[in-house]
Amino acid sequence: MRNTMKKAALFLLAALTIASCSKDDNDNNNGNQSTLEVLEGNLTTRTLTADKKYLLRGQVFVRNGQTLTIEPGTVIFGDRRTRGTLIIDRGGKIIANGTASRPIVMTSSVEEGLRDRGDWGGLVILGNAACNQIDPAVEGIDPPVFFGGNPGNTTSASTPNNTESSGELRYVRVEFAGIELSPNNETNSITMGGLGSGTVMEYCMVSFGGDDGFEWFGGTNNGKYLISFAMWDDDFDVDFGWSGNVQFGLAVRYPGYADQSGSNGFETDNGPNDNDVQPYTAGVFSNVTIVGPINSGSSVSNANFQHAIDARRRTALSIFNSFLTGFPRGLRFNQPSVMTNYQNGTGVLANNILIAASSSNRYLAGSGVSADSVRAYWEANNQTFVGINDSTHNHWGLNPNVFYGNRLPEQYSGATFTVQAGKPLLSGASFAHPKFNEPGRANFFDKNVTFRGGFGTTDWTAGWAEFNPINKKY
Repeated sequence: MRNTMKKAALFLLAALTIASCSKDDNDNNNGNQSTLEVLEGNLTTRTLTADKKYLLRGQVFVRNGQTLTIEPGTVIFGDRRTRGTLIIDRGGKIIANGTASRPIVMTSSVEEGLRDRGDWGGLVILGNAACNQIDPAVEGIDPPVFFGGNPGNTTSASTPNNTESSGELRYVRVEFAGIELSPNNETNSITMGGLGSGTVMEYCMVSFGGDDGFEWFGGTNNGKYLISFAMWDDDFDVDFGWSGNVQFGLAVRYPGYADQSGSNGFETDNGPNDNDVQPYTAGVFSNVTIVGPINSGSSVSNANFQHAIDARRRTALSIFNSFLTGFPRGLRFNQPSVMTNYQNGTGVLANNILIAASSSNRYLAGSGVSADSVRAYWEANNQTFVGINDSTHNHWGLNPNVFYGNRLPEQYSGATFTVQAGKPLLSGASFAHPKFNEPGRANFFDKNVTFRGGFGTTDWTAGWAEFNPINKKY
């Protein structure tokens, strides 16, 4: 989340690009802002229609009691110069139901070919579900916006509403978001704070973000069919007591993009320190494919890449039936409190496959934890193989063309996400663990799938996902 030098370079590039535009260009890929309908300030209940294009100028709020509805096929641009950001405040709602043939797109205002990570602020959605912090606020938003329900919260002073709905997102893409709103404070592509389980997220893709892909701060909300593509920092980041569920996910990393704070596939934390605050971050992921920056060997072009899974400070996140490869390091438990939560079953890592870059970096531990204990925990319920290469991936059924390899960011195309016929990834999924029958989970997961990782023989990215948004003309 912290890369001030990188952001400074981006703003210099922005200044040079703006200087090269004519007055009528107005730094947007539609040629002239007069053709865009500007959204700014506080929005009242309204519908955005696909026959128009929209520009988010500055911080745009949907406040308590208001609803923003977005039609399928609608395109919304985030203004770079004013750090355009869409914020659904507590009590507000967003209804964004795209379709596979007409997804809703939120993207950079910069013309095709020149878009870059962190061009605008992204999508922030807030609610009143349980959070383990007192009065948490979203980084960089001014005036501050608070989220989450906690009996001690001074701003809400209410019991958490864990079943609340902040809206619906289906077939939505968020591209080039994550701008630095204030020094060392960046938004993510999609930031979720205290969302309730009534909030729907299905078929959502984030790409080329300047910070994390999906970040959950507390809450109980769920997601299915989520794609994090070419992120700068972490792909799936959970914190502040998130206890929802996600099934079917994909992350693909570009080798040159990584944050100085350390970039991971999963980053899971419980709070800003190791205090014993509850609810714990104890959500459940199943059927996720993590494709790191290394497609062969053990070295990576950007040394800021770290772990496939980084488990931090009293976290108890559960991950099942997933396939993780391509990161220079495997699994890390950074505090004794993390080990305790996994050894006592509060969190579970089970039935996963890790392809490690090297034997020495398979399992890592922070102060007070031994790498041998991390290894013993993982290997009791998961599988690890050393050697990131085409042979290993072909054995399991992962097509090597899903890796970036030596391609430039705008050259990624033609990836085959489905598993090759007869390969081991098509079988072995298990939903027998009691975690899947806990309240709020029993009816969420599709327990009929047999495959591990995010895909079987059906490519659920087809038709709506976009893997070359840099050159996409909107």
